[in-house]
Formats: sequence, structure tokens, C-alpha cells
Amino acid sequence: MLFVSDIHGSITALEQALQWKEKLGAQTLVLLGDLLNHGPRNPIPEGYDPQAVAQRLNAMADQIIAVRGNCDSEVDQMLCQFPLLAEYNWLLIEGRRLCLTHGHTMGPDNLPPLAEGDGIAYGHTHLPVAEWREGRFYFNPGSVTLPKGGHRASFGHFDGTTFKVMDFAGELLASASWKRE
Repeated sequence: MLFVSDIHGSITALEQALQWKEKLGAQTLVLLGDLLNHGPRNPIPEGYDPQAVAQRLNAMADQIIAVRGNCDSEVDQMLCQFPLLAEYNWLLIEGRRLCLTHGHTMGPDNLPPLAEGDGIAYGHTHLPVAEWREGRFYFNPGSVTLPKGGHRASFGHFDGTTFKVMDFAGELLASASWKRE
């Protein structure tokens, strides 16, 4: 699985992430919100073309699991041929749950009901995270378009064992095994 968050309408950033999807052989694209619009607090990103982003994602709609970000709206859904307005979704991995959310309502400071060993994957902060805390897993692929905190643009990858956050040069920024230590 390839995890991408906070595209904010940049076709340039999306294409770079999708090159990694192919390179890593990821079959599923998990989108953690803020897909098409840059939002009023953000600068207009390089390669800003929300319609092109929608068209590119529509071409792989059968491979996408998406959740709504704070910049996503019903108008965005009209352009996309896959559901993107769910506030959250769940993946079941080896009998444990991973909550998918954007992070602006439910997130690391406002967790959904998670059992020990479950986890949360979120975006919103644009900061890469892959770690276990107090028996729960936290994963944020960062932002492919507008990284924050001095980080580089990044995406996430799950190979069936390990969740990784990588930049477009392939450098590992964060990593944690899904198997608890």
C-alpha cells in the first residue's frame, strides 16, 4: 500500500508519488485527505491543477481508499469517481485495526476507540510519523506537496510488515514495524 496525504491539487507532487507506487509495486493507494484544493491557509503549490489530479486519480479509482480532509468538499466529490467524503475508514491488518482519517477532527490528540495493538493513519499536520506509543500505532506519511517542520515532501509505504515514510529521493524519514516489539 502507498499512503499519500495532502496533495493539495499539485499534479507534479502526485505524479512523483505515483512513480513510487509503481517502483514499490504497491497495489492500493490510500489517500488521507486534502486531495484537490490548496486551502486558504496554504500557498498555491507548484503544479497546481486540481482537475488534472482528479483525472489522474480517477484512472486508478479501483485501487483507491480515501478519506476526507478539511480542504475536501462535495464539489471535489463531483470530480472524483471514487468515494472521498468519509471522515474515516478502517483497514484490518493481521486481525488488528488501522483507522484511516485526515487528522483534523479525529487524530493523535483525539483518538478513535482503539484497542491495544490498533493504530491510526492520518495526515493534516504534514509531518512524517511512524511509531508506537502506549501500545498504539501512529502513522503519518507527511505531505507530498506542502511539507512542514523542515521536512521534505514525503509519502508512506506499507510492505505487509513495516510502515515507512520516505521522501521522493527514497530516503527513509520514519519507520516502524506493524508487529509490536
